[in-house]
Amino acid sequence: MIQDKRLNVLLLFFFLFFNSDSLAVNSKITRHSSRVDFLKGQSKDIVVSSEGTIQLGRAAETIVKAFENVWSINSIVVSGETVFIGTSPNGGIYKYSLGKLTKIYPTDSDKGEIEEKNKRQEEADGVADSNIVETDQYLSNEHIFTMAADVTGRLLVGISGEKCRLMRFKAGPDNIAETIFEPNDVKYIFAIAIGDDGDIYLGTGPEGGIYRLDSFGKNPQLIYDSRDKNILSLAVGQDGFVYAGSDTRGLVYKINPQTKTATVLYDSNEQEITALLFADDGDLFATATSAKIVAAQTKFASQLPSEGRPETETKKGETTGESKSGLKLNIPNTQKGTDKKPSAAKPTTRKPAKPGQYSYIYKITSEGFVTDVFSERAVFFCLAQQDNNLILGTGNNAQLFTIDPAAEENKIVYEDQEASQITAAVAAGGDIYLATANPAKLIKLANTFAVEGTYTSDLIDASQPAKWGKLQIEADIPEGCRVQMASRSGNVKDVNDPTFSDWTDLTDITGPIQLRCPAGRFCQYKLLLLSKNGGQTPAIREVVVADTIPNLPPKIVSVGVERISSAGKEGNFKIAYKATDGNNDKLIYKIDFRKMPRTNWIEIKDDIEADNFEWDGKTVEDGRYELRVTASDERDNSTATKLTGVRISEPIIVDNTAPVLKDEAIQNPDWQSVEIKFKAIDKLSAIDKVNYTVDSNDDWIAVLPDDFVYDTTEEKFTVTVNKLEKGDHIVSVKVSDAVGNTTYKTFEISL
Repeated sequence: MIQDKRLNVLLLFFFLFFNSDSLAVNSKITRHSSRVDFLKGQSKDIVVSSEGTIQLGRAAETIVKAFENVWSINSIVVSGETVFIGTSPNGGIYKYSLGKLTKIYPTDSDKGEIEEKNKRQEEADGVADSNIVETDQYLSNEHIFTMAADVTGRLLVGISGEKCRLMRFKAGPDNIAETIFEPNDVKYIFAIAIGDDGDIYLGTGPEGGIYRLDSFGKNPQLIYDSRDKNILSLAVGQDGFVYAGSDTRGLVYKINPQTKTATVLYDSNEQEITALLFADDGDLFATATSAKIVAAQTKFASQLPSEGRPETETKKGETTGESKSGLKLNIPNTQKGTDKKPSAAKPTTRKPAKPGQYSYIYKITSEGFVTDVFSERAVFFCLAQQDNNLILGTGNNAQLFTIDPAAEENKIVYEDQEASQITAAVAAGGDIYLATANPAKLIKLANTFAVEGTYTSDLIDASQPAKWGKLQIEADIPEGCRVQMASRSGNVKDVNDPTFSDWTDLTDITGPIQLRCPAGRFCQYKLLLLSKNGGQTPAIREVVVADTIPNLPPKIVSVGVERISSAGKEGNFKIAYKATDGNNDKLIYKIDFRKMPRTNWIEIKDDIEADNFEWDGKTVEDGRYELRVTASDERDNSTATKLTGVRISEPIIVDNTAPVLKDEAIQNPDWQSVEIKFKAIDKLSAIDKVNYTVDSNDDWIAVLPDDFVYDTTEEKFTVTVNKLEKGDHIVSVKVSDAVGNTTYKTFEISL
């Protein structure tokens, strides 16, 4: 019987708690409409653009998932349907063709030669030890940092290590390689570039040299010996000049290969220029980065939001983002009740960050003008171009960005959940081949969209257990595409907590859709984007979620009362108070007073909208008082749901009466001196100061109490006046209490 009663009480509580009559009048609206909002969530096969749009990413296929004894793929070259792969730390070169991976260097004979060379070197260095146990793991400590195809399509490979050399693979299925250049004092070949005339250029280290070979791989020449440690990147311009990016100082050089002279085109704040790329219009793009940059948790971290967007020409085959057929969803204007903060003022030009904090892509025009077109708190490894977009591979979150400099739009089109870095990227037709490190993988992004992608939002916090309303999206959903939604809720700010409710069944979004998750403080939604054949994708620009929490009483957090000391307002008090409301309701206030120790309250003022009030204390008798402030949310609630919060001030003293003088006595110790004795008494306030003047002089003289301390409501004083001439005199005494009430008394003296 007792259990039945408890159950009935619980049912009644939940009925009252979630019944619409007990809820606040206004719902709260949460809007996700920017890249900052969407990037807080988790996505799979979803692209988040810098403009705050989510859509399906490109279809991705990992075509090589594992390499033996390979930690990093540093370079890839695509020739038709064949992909050549350069790796570390064993200097392996692989060929992927027709679904088959073949190692073309080192061959068994190469391996034996290298092992024999290493053994001879160890013996020469005196480090050979017969006690060293041989292992099966082969480690040549060679690196393939760069590869390229020469003018005839033959593969050029830079081998970095103790025996640095440039190799060229002959055409044909046998993959026969020959060494065409083996420079002295060079350990690393970081970059290979091919000129229009077929000349081969090499960027090397650790002495920062740039070499040129003719198209046959002959006649090597050092065309520039820089002061930098390494030359990391090269590009040959249409003007025939060679452009080089350096290590340590982060310089972009412009080199005349004929005269072997160089000028510095740009001095960046970063340490390394890791990639150089000439766009079709002749502009040079350079990635400036630092290996010291720690991967950021937020993406597009340094991209300030811009008002509006540039107008760009829509090219054939492109769309404006609006579906001509299918479903177009819009969200009604729901600004009232939103938790979205007002937009910030128009952003100013971004100030350069401290070196090492961000990486940048710089655009350098043919006139030498430099602007940054993209920046991010990540290490930039590689740069390529496809159509109008730059393709950027980064670490340490293995993200691939596309950047449209003209449209000022950036997207994360791929993020590898296993690897740490995207180290190489090549556009081949409509496809993009990617290489990763830690672990090493080869990935192909198709020119079609993924057929399915999932976006899971960050937690939406209602601040209290809430009833969740409808979810709405602003989106273009082309024909053959769908968007589905599921939701869940909980009361813990941990998405992995097992107490979260189960995800609701996926439901097609064709308009506003009711969230079916249980009441809870936190809500999370999941969007499933579907494309029938990958030819088109839904584009979601905004997601809106509504919630309503039960009406909560206002809370007055402080009440302060201060006597006003300014002239003309003697006896007035300023009452200041602060209040909060869990529903963000508009509050009005009522102020009451009572004289202690009375229990009944007298109203001073009602319906006050301000957070302070001035009270005339001269309208009541002297005494100790308390003030009560009541906050009400009735402006945003019905008469049945309105609630109040109350707070009482600390006791204050209303004292508008000046001190009185008693026990007055005048003594004449000698014919030139007079002593005036009296007691000053105040009912409520301590005696604060006493002054006197003789014969209405403007100079008032201060007097201390007989005990030398002002600290009580009663003080004894002795006013001694010396050097008085014979005749009649008036001594005026001014006595003030601690709140400024003042009384005057005159004493007539006759000598």
